Amino acid sequence: MESNKLTRRQWLKLSVAAGTTIYGGTVMAFRSRAAEAGKSTIINIGSRRELFVDNFLIENMTGAELKLHKPEPRDVAFVCDEPWEGNTSAYYTLFSDDDRFRAYYRGWHFDEKVKKAAHPEVTCYAESKDGITWTKPKLGVCEFAKSKDNNVIWTGPGTHNFTPFKDANPACAPDARYKALAGGSTLVNNKKKGCLNALKSADGVRWTLMSEGVITAGAFDSQNLAFWDAERGEYRAYWRIFTAGFTDERGWKPEGVRAIRTATSKDFIHWENQADLKYVDSPPEHLYTNAIMPYFRAPHLFIGFPTRYQPKTQQVEPVFMTSRDGILFRRWSEELIPITAPKDRDGNRSNYMTWGLLQHPGNDRELSVYATEAYYKGSGSRVRRFTFRTDGFVSVHAASEGTLITKPLTFAGSKLSLNIASKGNARVELQDGGGKPLPGFALDDCVPITGDVIEHIATWKSGTDLGKLAGQTVRLRFVIKDADLFSIRFQ
Repeated sequence: MESNKLTRRQWLKLSVAAGTTIYGGTVMAFRSRAAEAGKSTIINIGSRRELFVDNFLIENMTGAELKLHKPEPRDVAFVCDEPWEGNTSAYYTLFSDDDRFRAYYRGWHFDEKVKKAAHPEVTCYAESKDGITWTKPKLGVCEFAKSKDNNVIWTGPGTHNFTPFKDANPACAPDARYKALAGGSTLVNNKKKGCLNALKSADGVRWTLMSEGVITAGAFDSQNLAFWDAERGEYRAYWRIFTAGFTDERGWKPEGVRAIRTATSKDFIHWENQADLKYVDSPPEHLYTNAIMPYFRAPHLFIGFPTRYQPKTQQVEPVFMTSRDGILFRRWSEELIPITAPKDRDGNRSNYMTWGLLQHPGNDRELSVYATEAYYKGSGSRVRRFTFRTDGFVSVHAASEGTLITKPLTFAGSKLSLNIASKGNARVELQDGGGKPLPGFALDDCVPITGDVIEHIATWKSGTDLGKLAGQTVRLRFVIKDADLFSIRFQ
């Protein structure tokens, strides 16, 4: 690599050291630092997909803006109305697993008449072939009311917030192909303290304890989660903390909020590099859950659907955030699913986003997320499906005509694929590092793009082949009209 080219990790370190961010904070501070180093900032994106969820690639926009998109509500996926479930069933986890989708959640019921829990908490399981219709198999694993004719898979410590995942670590032991974090208690300095326990399973149904108290620094009354980060070759966890001086009805000291902490691990037992999440231009707010995951189409990016909590009303609403290092996030202030969405979302804790992002078989155009409704009331809480366009969380949006110019970059591949929805004619130009149009790839050479396409191959009069430009420093200039540009990728 040439000495004046920065890797993504180097770019991130430089931006943080300069007192700014890759998301568009104090840009002049970054430029000044780069100038002092005597280097131009050239981003090597290789052939990875880049989403326009932040300003990482953006040098300049005129007549365009980054726009947050909200998912569209669909039908109810399932209702938790079995005797061992109920209206306080919650903390749902959904993921794809070979030929099926799996769902895990807390089964619990609040008796509205006597104002207390009707039965102990249990961990339940459901599955689906299409992500739309879900079944609750009778597993015969755990007993409830003297019967094992149910879909309960765990009744030990941590049923309140049992949160599993399928481990994609190629070195994973067969008996631990599925792992989970769940709340518990342990002794720390001879004092009983809340913690997260590590659990394992060979089949995702029958679980055993791996190790007690693997994480002890935090407050764990939330959906605390972990996953294998294949991009970085490590496990990563996210869990709930209270910032210094937090207070609520349970008696913590004044000031502070519910917040999120992260850490990494090589073996899922020993956790290190603990760090509290930081945000770009976002005020302190109560974040009840985090729902963070690598985005499967661009796994170098983390996306999250944290639940913002309003202490005065006890209402919740999911928001959207993204990160490139797992610690510094761009968090959007606008709610993702409003409490006015289809039904029963305006009550106490009635609008949680689940942890999971599913792409259904044979449908590459949309992604499904799920959110809860009808908490604390009725016979059982519900889980409703919502859909995003693929890559469709945020776009470069131009209501009329807008221009986007990228920072200098290098790529690998021979074709440029765009995820774009354009009612007007959209075009793209390739420039050299100094901003001069490259012969044959100027704006007037581009075949106009009209339509709604997930993978559109950009074409110029000379064709689609960009192979001779691979490895060279280029810029992209987009001119879009009444359009949304969601992502790009060189193939």
